[in-house]
Amino acid sequence: MLGAPEIGVGMLGYAFMGKAHSNAFKKIAYMTWPPPLEPRLVGIAGRNAEAVREAAERYGYEYATGDWHELIADDRIGLFDNGGPNSLHAEPTIAAAEAGKHVICEKPLGRDADESYEIWRQVAATGVKHLCGFNYRFVPAARLAREMIESGELGEIRHFRGRYLQDWGDDPTLDTWRFHPDEAGSGALGDLGTHVVDLARFLAGEIDAVSGFAKTFLPGRSVDDAIEAAVQFAGGAVGTIEATRLALGRRNAFQWEINGTKASLAFDMERLNELQVFRADGDRARGFKTVLVSETDHPFMSHWWPPGHIIGWGDTFVHELNHVLQAIVDDGDVAPFGATFEDGYRAAEVCDAIVRSGQSGQREQIRYRTIGV
Repeated sequence: MLGAPEIGVGMLGYAFMGKAHSNAFKKIAYMTWPPPLEPRLVGIAGRNAEAVREAAERYGYEYATGDWHELIADDRIGLFDNGGPNSLHAEPTIAAAEAGKHVICEKPLGRDADESYEIWRQVAATGVKHLCGFNYRFVPAARLAREMIESGELGEIRHFRGRYLQDWGDDPTLDTWRFHPDEAGSGALGDLGTHVVDLARFLAGEIDAVSGFAKTFLPGRSVDDAIEAAVQFAGGAVGTIEATRLALGRRNAFQWEINGTKASLAFDMERLNELQVFRADGDRARGFKTVLVSETDHPFMSHWWPPGHIIGWGDTFVHELNHVLQAIVDDGDVAPFGATFEDGYRAAEVCDAIVRSGQSGQREQIRYRTIGV
Protein backbone atom coordinates (compact mmCIF):
# COMPACT_ATOMS: atom_id res chain seq x y z
CA MET A 1 0.00 0.00 0.00
CA LEU A 2 1.46 3.35 -1.02
CA GLY A 3 2.73 5.40 1.90
CA ALA A 4 1.09 3.33 4.64
CA PRO A 5 3.42 1.21 6.77
CA GLU A 6 2.03 -1.97 8.26
CA ILE A 7 1.26 -2.71 11.87
CA GLY A 8 0.75 -6.33 12.85
CA VAL A 9 -2.40 -7.06 14.85
CA GLY A 10 -2.82 -9.85 17.37
CA MET A 11 -6.42 -10.51 18.44
CA LEU A 12 -7.55 -12.28 21.60
CA GLY A 13 -11.14 -13.41 21.13
CA TYR A 14 -12.94 -14.58 18.02
CA ALA A 15 -16.62 -14.13 18.91
CA PHE A 16 -18.62 -10.89 19.21
CA MET A 17 -15.83 -8.35 19.74
CA GLY A 18 -13.26 -10.32 17.77
CA LYS A 19 -15.62 -10.21 14.82
CA ALA A 20 -16.43 -6.50 15.24
CA HIS A 21 -12.79 -5.45 15.56
CA SER A 22 -11.54 -7.70 12.75
CA ASN A 23 -14.19 -6.27 10.43
CA ALA A 24 -13.10 -2.75 11.37
CA PHE A 25 -9.41 -3.42 10.80
CA LYS A 26 -10.16 -4.68 7.29
CA LYS A 27 -12.33 -1.64 6.50
CA ILE A 28 -9.74 0.82 7.80
CA ALA A 29 -7.37 -0.21 5.02
CA TYR A 30 -9.66 1.28 2.37
CA MET A 31 -12.36 3.44 4.02
CA THR A 32 -10.01 5.81 5.86
CA TRP A 33 -7.81 6.14 2.79
CA PRO A 34 -5.00 6.68 3.19
CA PRO A 35 -4.95 4.85 6.53
CA PRO A 36 -2.48 5.99 9.19
CA LEU A 37 -1.20 2.40 9.31
CA GLU A 38 -2.23 -0.66 7.34
CA PRO A 39 -3.47 -3.31 9.78
CA ARG A 40 -1.97 -6.73 9.05
CA LEU A 41 -3.99 -9.46 10.73
CA VAL A 42 -1.23 -11.71 12.03
CA GLY A 43 -2.63 -13.97 14.74
CA ILE A 44 -5.86 -14.67 16.60
CA ALA A 45 -6.20 -16.59 19.86
CA GLY A 46 -9.15 -18.27 21.54
CA ARG A 47 -10.12 -21.14 23.80
CA ASN A 48 -12.04 -23.24 21.28
CA ALA A 49 -9.51 -24.66 18.80
CA GLU A 50 -11.99 -25.34 16.00
CA ALA A 51 -13.76 -22.00 16.38
CA VAL A 52 -10.57 -19.97 16.44
CA ARG A 53 -9.21 -21.77 13.35
CA GLU A 54 -12.44 -20.97 11.54
CA ALA A 55 -12.21 -17.34 12.66
CA ALA A 56 -8.65 -17.04 11.37
CA GLU A 57 -9.74 -18.28 7.96
CA ARG A 58 -12.89 -16.18 7.91
CA TYR A 59 -11.28 -12.87 8.93
CA GLY A 60 -7.94 -13.38 7.23
CA TYR A 61 -5.49 -13.90 10.10
CA GLU A 62 -2.26 -15.65 9.21
CA TYR A 63 -2.57 -18.15 12.05
CA ALA A 64 -4.79 -19.26 14.92
CA THR A 65 -3.68 -20.36 18.36
CA GLY A 66 -5.17 -21.59 21.59
CA ASP A 67 -2.50 -19.81 23.63
CA TRP A 68 -2.48 -16.02 23.79
CA HIS A 69 1.17 -16.12 24.91
CA GLU A 70 2.07 -16.87 21.28
CA LEU A 71 0.71 -13.47 20.28
CA ILE A 72 2.80 -11.77 22.94
CA ALA A 73 5.95 -13.55 21.76
CA ASP A 74 5.37 -12.74 18.08
CA ASP A 75 7.62 -9.82 17.13
CA ARG A 76 5.53 -9.16 14.01
CA ILE A 77 2.65 -7.99 16.21
CA GLY A 78 2.76 -4.34 17.22
CA LEU A 79 -0.84 -3.97 18.41
CA PHE A 80 -2.55 -6.38 20.78
CA ASP A 81 -6.36 -6.23 20.75
CA ASN A 82 -8.06 -7.93 23.70
CA GLY A 83 -11.67 -8.85 23.04
CA GLY A 84 -11.69 -11.83 25.38
CA PRO A 85 -13.86 -12.43 28.46
CA ASN A 86 -13.41 -9.95 31.30
CA SER A 87 -11.37 -12.45 33.32
CA LEU A 88 -8.77 -12.40 30.53
CA HIS A 89 -8.41 -8.64 30.34
CA ALA A 90 -5.68 -8.13 32.93
CA GLU A 91 -2.89 -10.67 32.39
CA PRO A 92 -2.69 -10.72 28.57
CA THR A 93 -3.07 -6.94 28.22
CA ILE A 94 -0.37 -6.19 30.77
CA ALA A 95 1.94 -8.82 29.25
CA ALA A 96 1.47 -7.36 25.77
CA ALA A 97 2.25 -3.84 26.97
CA GLU A 98 5.35 -5.03 28.82
CA ALA A 99 6.45 -6.67 25.56
CA GLY A 100 6.27 -3.24 23.91
CA LYS A 101 2.98 -3.73 22.03
CA HIS A 102 0.31 -1.05 21.93
CA VAL A 103 -2.89 -2.36 23.50
CA ILE A 104 -6.64 -2.18 23.06
CA CYS A 105 -8.87 -3.77 25.67
CA GLU A 106 -12.61 -4.08 25.51
CA LYS A 107 -14.73 -2.69 28.31
CA PRO A 108 -15.10 -3.13 31.19
CA LEU A 109 -11.37 -2.75 31.63
CA GLY A 110 -11.40 -5.04 34.67
CA ARG A 111 -13.89 -6.96 36.74
CA ASP A 112 -13.84 -4.25 39.39
CA ALA A 113 -12.09 -0.96 40.12
CA ASP A 114 -9.10 -2.59 41.83
CA GLU A 115 -8.34 -4.80 38.83
CA SER A 116 -8.96 -1.92 36.42
CA TYR A 117 -6.59 0.30 38.36
CA GLU A 118 -3.83 -2.29 38.22
CA ILE A 119 -4.26 -2.73 34.47
CA TRP A 120 -4.05 1.02 33.96
CA ARG A 121 -1.11 1.44 36.34
CA GLN A 122 1.01 -1.35 34.89
CA VAL A 123 0.26 -0.58 31.24
CA ALA A 124 0.81 3.18 31.66
CA ALA A 125 4.26 2.45 33.11
CA THR A 126 5.33 0.88 29.79
CA GLY A 127 4.63 4.00 27.70
CA VAL A 128 2.64 2.21 24.99
CA LYS A 129 -0.61 3.59 23.60
CA HIS A 130 -3.70 2.16 25.29
CA LEU A 131 -7.38 2.39 24.46
CA CYS A 132 -10.39 1.01 26.35
CA GLY A 133 -13.18 -0.07 24.02
CA PHE A 134 -15.89 2.50 24.65
CA ASN A 135 -16.87 2.63 20.99
CA TYR A 136 -19.94 4.82 21.54
CA ARG A 137 -17.67 7.83 21.84
CA PHE A 138 -17.17 7.27 18.10
CA VAL A 139 -20.81 7.49 17.07
CA PRO A 140 -20.94 10.62 14.86
CA ALA A 141 -23.95 11.96 16.78
CA ALA A 142 -22.16 11.55 20.12
CA ARG A 143 -19.06 13.33 18.85
CA LEU A 144 -21.20 16.11 17.38
CA ALA A 145 -22.90 16.45 20.78
CA ARG A 146 -19.49 16.76 22.43
CA GLU A 147 -18.47 19.47 19.95
CA MET A 148 -21.70 21.40 20.58
CA ILE A 149 -21.20 21.19 24.34
CA GLU A 150 -17.57 22.32 24.13
CA SER A 151 -18.51 25.28 21.92
CA GLY A 152 -21.03 26.46 24.52
CA GLU A 153 -24.13 25.83 22.44
CA LEU A 154 -25.90 24.10 25.34
CA GLY A 155 -24.89 26.67 27.95
CA GLU A 156 -24.52 25.36 31.48
CA ILE A 157 -25.20 21.62 31.68
CA ARG A 158 -27.95 20.76 34.15
CA HIS A 159 -28.99 17.15 33.54
CA PHE A 160 -27.78 13.93 31.96
CA ARG A 161 -30.11 10.95 31.60
CA GLY A 162 -28.81 7.71 30.19
CA ARG A 163 -30.12 4.18 29.90
CA TYR A 164 -28.95 1.06 28.14
CA LEU A 165 -31.69 -1.53 27.73
CA GLN A 166 -31.54 -5.02 26.24
CA ASP A 167 -33.78 -8.06 26.66
CA TRP A 168 -31.63 -11.09 25.80
CA GLY A 169 -30.87 -11.88 29.44
CA ASP A 170 -34.45 -12.79 30.31
CA ASP A 171 -33.87 -16.51 29.83
CA PRO A 172 -33.02 -18.62 32.90
CA THR A 173 -31.58 -21.40 30.71
CA LEU A 174 -28.81 -19.23 29.27
CA ASP A 175 -25.30 -20.16 30.37
CA THR A 176 -22.59 -17.79 29.18
CA TRP A 177 -19.48 -16.39 30.82
CA ARG A 178 -21.38 -13.11 31.17
CA PHE A 179 -23.45 -14.71 33.95
CA HIS A 180 -20.46 -15.99 35.96
CA PRO A 181 -19.01 -13.43 38.39
CA ASP A 182 -15.53 -14.97 38.32
CA GLU A 183 -15.36 -14.36 34.56
CA ALA A 184 -17.56 -11.27 34.15
CA GLY A 185 -17.26 -9.50 37.49
CA SER A 186 -20.78 -8.11 37.24
CA GLY A 187 -23.82 -8.42 35.00
CA ALA A 188 -25.70 -5.57 33.37
CA LEU A 189 -23.51 -3.16 35.32
CA GLY A 190 -20.23 -4.01 33.61
CA ASP A 191 -21.77 -5.08 30.32
CA LEU A 192 -24.07 -2.11 29.70
CA GLY A 193 -23.97 0.30 32.63
CA THR A 194 -20.29 1.02 32.08
CA HIS A 195 -21.11 2.36 28.59
CA VAL A 196 -23.63 4.78 30.10
CA VAL A 197 -21.12 5.88 32.73
CA ASP A 198 -18.47 6.54 30.10
CA LEU A 199 -20.81 8.53 27.84
CA ALA A 200 -21.97 10.53 30.87
CA ARG A 201 -18.35 11.38 31.67
CA PHE A 202 -17.59 12.09 28.00
CA LEU A 203 -20.45 14.58 27.64
CA ALA A 204 -21.25 15.97 31.09
CA GLY A 205 -17.92 15.66 32.91
CA GLU A 206 -16.58 13.76 35.88
CA ILE A 207 -18.97 12.01 38.25
CA ASP A 208 -18.20 12.67 41.91
CA ALA A 209 -21.09 11.05 43.81
CA VAL A 210 -23.67 8.30 43.24
CA SER A 211 -26.70 6.84 44.93
CA GLY A 212 -27.84 3.57 43.43
CA PHE A 213 -28.30 -0.16 43.61
CA ALA A 214 -28.04 -3.36 41.63
CA LYS A 215 -30.81 -5.96 41.42
CA THR A 216 -30.93 -9.63 40.43
CA PHE A 217 -34.33 -10.91 39.34
CA LEU A 218 -33.79 -14.40 37.95
CA PRO A 219 -33.45 -17.16 40.58
CA GLY A 220 -30.04 -18.80 40.65
CA ARG A 221 -28.30 -16.01 38.78
CA SER A 222 -25.12 -14.73 40.45
CA VAL A 223 -24.74 -11.37 38.70
CA ASP A 224 -26.97 -8.31 38.58
CA ASP A 225 -29.80 -8.13 36.04
CA ALA A 226 -30.38 -4.39 36.41
CA ILE A 227 -28.88 -1.27 37.97
CA GLU A 228 -30.30 2.15 38.76
CA ALA A 229 -28.37 5.20 39.94
CA ALA A 230 -28.64 8.92 40.51
CA VAL A 231 -25.35 10.74 39.97
CA GLN A 232 -23.84 14.12 40.68
CA PHE A 233 -21.25 15.63 38.36
CA ALA A 234 -18.27 17.66 39.49
CA GLY A 235 -19.49 20.58 37.37
CA GLY A 236 -22.81 20.77 39.25
CA ALA A 237 -25.11 18.83 36.92
CA VAL A 238 -27.19 15.88 38.10
CA GLY A 239 -28.16 12.74 36.25
CA THR A 240 -29.54 9.23 36.14
CA ILE A 241 -28.03 5.99 34.88
CA GLU A 242 -29.99 2.81 34.16
CA ALA A 243 -29.02 -0.52 32.63
CA THR A 244 -30.71 -3.89 32.30
CA ARG A 245 -30.72 -7.00 30.13
CA LEU A 246 -34.36 -7.75 31.02
CA ALA A 247 -36.24 -4.93 29.23
CA LEU A 248 -38.51 -6.97 26.99
CA GLY A 249 -38.74 -5.55 23.49
CA ARG A 250 -35.55 -3.50 23.81
CA ARG A 251 -32.98 -5.18 21.61
CA ASN A 252 -30.14 -2.69 21.93
CA ALA A 253 -31.52 0.60 23.18
CA PHE A 254 -28.78 2.94 24.38
CA GLN A 255 -30.57 6.23 24.90
CA TRP A 256 -29.36 9.46 26.46
CA GLU A 257 -30.46 13.06 26.88
CA ILE A 258 -28.54 16.09 28.06
CA ASN A 259 -30.14 19.40 29.07
CA GLY A 260 -28.42 22.77 29.29
CA THR A 261 -29.53 26.34 29.86
CA LYS A 262 -29.54 27.09 26.13
CA ALA A 263 -30.35 23.78 24.44
CA SER A 264 -31.03 20.08 24.87
CA LEU A 265 -29.81 17.03 22.97
CA ALA A 266 -31.25 13.51 22.82
CA PHE A 267 -30.03 10.30 21.18
CA ASP A 268 -31.30 6.76 20.65
CA MET A 269 -28.82 4.22 19.31
CA GLU A 270 -31.59 2.38 17.51
CA ARG A 271 -31.65 5.55 15.36
CA LEU A 272 -27.87 5.79 15.32
CA ASN A 273 -27.53 8.45 12.61
CA GLU A 274 -29.87 10.96 14.26
CA LEU A 275 -29.40 13.58 16.97
CA GLN A 276 -32.40 15.38 18.45
CA VAL A 277 -31.72 19.08 19.07
CA PHE A 278 -33.84 21.68 20.88
CA ARG A 279 -32.69 25.29 21.15
CA ALA A 280 -34.29 27.62 23.71
CA ASP A 281 -33.99 30.62 21.38
CA GLY A 282 -35.97 28.89 18.64
CA ASP A 283 -39.69 28.41 18.15
CA ARG A 284 -40.66 26.36 21.21
CA ALA A 285 -43.84 25.15 19.50
CA ARG A 286 -41.73 23.19 17.06
CA GLY A 287 -40.02 21.10 19.72
CA PHE A 288 -36.94 19.02 18.98
CA LYS A 289 -35.38 19.09 15.53
CA THR A 290 -34.05 15.86 14.04
CA VAL A 291 -30.54 16.29 12.67
CA LEU A 292 -29.37 13.54 10.33
CA VAL A 293 -25.66 13.34 11.21
CA SER A 294 -24.42 12.38 7.76
CA GLU A 295 -23.03 15.60 6.28
CA THR A 296 -19.43 15.54 5.09
CA ASP A 297 -18.47 18.14 7.73
CA HIS A 298 -19.97 16.06 10.55
CA PRO A 299 -17.58 13.97 12.68
CA PHE A 300 -16.08 10.96 10.85
CA MET A 301 -18.38 11.27 7.84
CA SER A 302 -15.67 12.32 5.41
CA HIS A 303 -14.69 8.62 5.32
CA TRP A 304 -18.09 7.43 4.16
CA TRP A 305 -20.93 8.17 1.73
CA PRO A 306 -22.74 11.21 0.31
CA PRO A 307 -24.98 13.09 2.78
CA GLY A 308 -28.08 11.14 3.76
CA HIS A 309 -26.44 7.76 3.18
CA ILE A 310 -26.21 6.43 6.71
CA ILE A 311 -23.65 4.25 8.45
CA GLY A 312 -24.06 1.35 10.88
CA TRP A 313 -23.12 0.18 14.36
CA GLY A 314 -20.03 -1.70 13.20
CA ASP A 315 -18.61 1.45 11.66
CA THR A 316 -18.08 2.97 15.12
CA PHE A 317 -15.20 0.50 15.50
CA VAL A 318 -13.66 1.76 12.25
CA HIS A 319 -13.59 5.25 13.78
CA GLU A 320 -12.30 3.99 17.12
CA LEU A 321 -9.50 1.78 15.80
CA ASN A 322 -8.48 4.33 13.19
CA HIS A 323 -8.17 6.82 16.05
CA VAL A 324 -5.72 4.63 17.98
CA LEU A 325 -3.71 3.89 14.83
CA GLN A 326 -3.41 7.63 14.25
CA ALA A 327 -2.21 8.12 17.83
CA ILE A 328 0.42 5.42 17.28
CA VAL A 329 1.78 6.83 14.03
CA ASP A 330 1.76 10.44 15.32
CA ASP A 331 2.90 9.51 18.83
CA GLY A 332 -0.16 11.49 19.91
CA ASP A 333 -2.66 11.17 22.73
CA VAL A 334 -5.55 8.73 22.70
CA ALA A 335 -7.39 11.08 25.08
CA PRO A 336 -9.57 13.07 25.24
CA PHE A 337 -11.71 11.68 22.43
CA GLY A 338 -10.63 8.09 22.80
CA ALA A 339 -11.06 6.33 26.12
CA THR A 340 -7.73 5.52 27.76
CA PHE A 341 -7.20 2.89 30.45
CA GLU A 342 -7.58 5.70 32.95
CA ASP A 343 -11.09 6.26 31.59
CA GLY A 344 -11.72 2.52 31.88
CA TYR A 345 -10.57 2.61 35.50
CA ARG A 346 -12.67 5.67 36.35
CA ALA A 347 -15.79 4.09 34.86
CA ALA A 348 -15.12 1.02 37.02
CA GLU A 349 -14.79 3.22 40.11
CA VAL A 350 -18.25 4.69 39.43
CA CYS A 351 -19.71 1.21 38.88
CA ASP A 352 -18.22 -0.07 42.14
CA ALA A 353 -19.66 2.94 43.96
CA ILE A 354 -23.14 2.09 42.65
CA VAL A 355 -22.79 -1.39 44.15
CA ARG A 356 -21.51 -0.02 47.48
CA SER A 357 -24.36 2.47 47.61
CA GLY A 358 -26.88 -0.31 47.15
CA GLN A 359 -25.28 -2.33 49.93
CA SER A 360 -25.03 0.55 52.40
CA GLY A 361 -28.18 2.44 51.47
CA GLN A 362 -26.05 5.58 51.52
CA ARG A 363 -24.84 8.05 48.94
CA GLU A 364 -21.27 7.27 47.88
CA GLN A 365 -18.66 9.96 47.30
CA ILE A 366 -16.19 8.76 44.65
CA ARG A 367 -12.46 9.01 45.26
CA TYR A 368 -10.38 8.41 42.17
CA ARG A 369 -6.88 7.02 42.48
CA THR A 370 -3.93 8.37 40.54
CA ILE A 371 -0.63 6.90 39.43
CA GLY A 372 2.92 8.21 39.43
CA VAL A 373 2.51 10.50 42.44
